[in-house]
This record gives sequence, C-alpha cells and structure tokens, in this order.
Amino acid sequence: MNAQTLQKKLSDLPLERLRYFESVGSTNDEALAWAASGAPDLSLVIADEQTSGRGRLNRKWFTPKGTALAFSLILRSPAPALLPRTVGLAALSIADSLLVHQLAARIKWPNDVLVNGRKAGGVLIETVWSGTEIDSLVIGMGINVQRDSVPPAEDLQFPATSLEEELGRALDREEFLHDVLSAFIARRPQLGTDAFMKDWEDLLAFRGERVQIRVNESETHTGELLGIDSRGALRLRNEHGNVVTAQVGDVSLRPAA
Repeated sequence: MNAQTLQKKLSDLPLERLRYFESVGSTNDEALAWAASGAPDLSLVIADEQTSGRGRLNRKWFTPKGTALAFSLILRSPAPALLPRTVGLAALSIADSLLVHQLAARIKWPNDVLVNGRKAGGVLIETVWSGTEIDSLVIGMGINVQRDSVPPAEDLQFPATSLEEELGRALDREEFLHDVLSAFIARRPQLGTDAFMKDWEDLLAFRGERVQIRVNESETHTGELLGIDSRGALRLRNEHGNVVTAQVGDVSLRPAA
C-alpha cells in the first residue's frame, strides 16, 4: 500500500483529497486537525500502521504495519438530527462490503462489526466544533484484514477475528478499502430514511436475546434486546417489562449469562 496505488485504486470514487501515512499515531487525530483547518467533504486519511490507534472509550486499537485497514473520512456540515446514525452508516458500509465476499456480518451496537460472533472491525466517530455548531465529523474505521492484525488474546475485551481467517485466504486491502468507501458513498443519501434504520436494525447482533447493558460503574440493565429507535438509541425490555433506551457512546453491551 502506498499513496500512488491508493490514488489509482480509488480514482473512480468522489473523494476530494487523500492523505496517506506509512505510520501515524492515529488517523482520527490527523483527520480532526485537517478538518479543523478546512479539509473538504469526503477527504480521506489512511495509514499503513497506527502506533496510537484508539477505539470507543479510549480503548487501544491494534494496527500493526501492513496487516489492517485504518482510515478516517471527513464529512462537512452534517445534519445534527442525523448525527447518531452515522455510526450505523459506517458499520453498514463494512457489512455491505463483507457480504460481497460471502461473509455475513452483524453489528454489535453501537460500533463493532462481527463475523461469526467475533469482532472484525470497529468505528469511532469524533466531531469538530465551530463555536456551538458542529462543523464536521471524522469517521474512523479499523478493519482486521490479515491474520496478524488480530491482537493477542490476553489484550482482547471481546473475541476478535480477521477477514483472512474467516475467508481462508488473503484479501487485498486496497480492494476492500474501495468496497467500503463505495458502499459508504452509496448509503450516505439514505441516512435519513426508515429503510436505512431497518437495514441497521436487521443486522443488530443479539437482537431478541437476553443481554446486559452497562451504562456506568453503578448502573446496568438486563433484558431482551429489542432493536434501535430512530435516534440510533438501543431499546431493551428490562426484567420489569419496561422499555429502556441507551444512547450511543454511553453503554457497554455483552450477551447476558
């Protein structure tokens, strides 16, 4: 992977600009700084290696050189009402691309993409503010492509896998990046539709199962996972029969024992 081959591979997509790094701390950090200085809509930051990659709740994201996809896409002037849906947009784009390779994905709310019950990718959304208004979004995606992209088992909080392991063969990273970005661009106009929410909910992992939502150290809810509401919040019927909602970014989700 290098800047020249990426430019050629992605030339048919309406990306505005591309910045490639052989090694970087975090593609999201680079994209946040670039967005703050005026990067146009659909600008892309991608790295062959991240040394300080992070996921949700500041968890470390493992991105060794030459093994994974780590990239961040900048969106300008997002519609505030649709912001909670953007994590679903990114996750669905990965899921769409996996389906091209006959891999059925599920989305572990809010931001993990699972294959055969193990994490293959994740999404991190961050914002750039202009006063009290959101100026732009940075959508970071990390995807385990080759076997060596999966962290050691002792470093995992949830079982992980790679696309190579699931397919039984190697997958070209640049080709798969093209697939994901193409799916993202195709789905973006659907963000405000009911059909988009149905597609997201249809891929929801653990739907109909008994799960536990950990809101914080002192608050947990256990019950049946119902789905996602129009705001992108998770819906759960608790043990008292009441429907509880959880906003994106506030919970940790695991199947209940």
